[in-house]
Amino acid sequence: MEITHPTQEILDRLDEKFQAINQKTDTHLEGLLWAKPITYWDYIQTDALLSLQTQRTTLPDEMVFVMYHQVNELLFKMVLWEIEQVTLCAQPQTAFFTEKLRRISRYFDMLTTSFDIMGDGMEIEQYMKFRNTLTPASGFQSAQYRLIEFASTDLINLIDYRFRATIDRNTPYSHAFEHLYWQAAGKDHQTGEKSYLIQEFERKYRGFFLREMEKYNTINLWRKFKQLPEADQKNPELIQAMRHYDYTVNIKWVMGHFNAATKYIDSGHGNGEATGGSDWKKYMLPKYQRRIFFPELWSEDELKNWGE
Repeated sequence: MEITHPTQEILDRLDEKFQAINQKTDTHLEGLLWAKPITYWDYIQTDALLSLQTQRTTLPDEMVFVMYHQVNELLFKMVLWEIEQVTLCAQPQTAFFTEKLRRISRYFDMLTTSFDIMGDGMEIEQYMKFRNTLTPASGFQSAQYRLIEFASTDLINLIDYRFRATIDRNTPYSHAFEHLYWQAAGKDHQTGEKSYLIQEFERKYRGFFLREMEKYNTINLWRKFKQLPEADQKNPELIQAMRHYDYTVNIKWVMGHFNAATKYIDSGHGNGEATGGSDWKKYMLPKYQRRIFFPELWSEDELKNWGE
């Protein structure tokens, strides 16, 4: 084999790379002799991925439900991957920030339109049967979605609207946690007792959530935006990307979820309750949640009519 100039450049760069970590280049090159060629199924881990769909019933449409939610979780992971690149960057540039937000919004645009799979892709009769085997599990228990919220905005914007005046940045995270907007969906309004749904969710994730709340306190997307030079904070493309993300996640995606749930839960087949027993309409509807990631980027009228 003739060592051409481009080949020699690559070898020199590899040598620099391995020397930087105190490794022998010859050893790594020899290792390539025994390495297997990569295949699509090995790279994507197709066999492992396709082995994760397990039904609890004999009803065919349950498989649609299982796979749809697994796809959601994969997309949530993609969203978090993009968010982390901004939040963990010491000084993200405006163009970089804007592009990441556009990517994130595209993922949520896909999530929003995908509700047709739920809304039109399952027989109501089948869903109302197999959903009983899911109780008390609920999509409410998606930990990745909670992380997306923590990583997107100041914690005060995720607090139950009724308690925001009593909580500030000096409030202990454990206290703020008890007043997150979604806590209201898992508590008895009269006794304050938590449902099994939320008890199990907290048993699994409470400690993790408290650490993530603290982690993102100063590096969430909104904080990163406010750290940009003042001129960059007025960049129209960045502002549009921020607003699109906020509106897509907190209105379009939520309403898509709400409309799909309404078709089945309010179909007359059953008692109209969510699998986890939550007050699902007040939990989902934006006009009740009043959850807005970037309130300073919206007008008074837009804020007043949020979700209407």
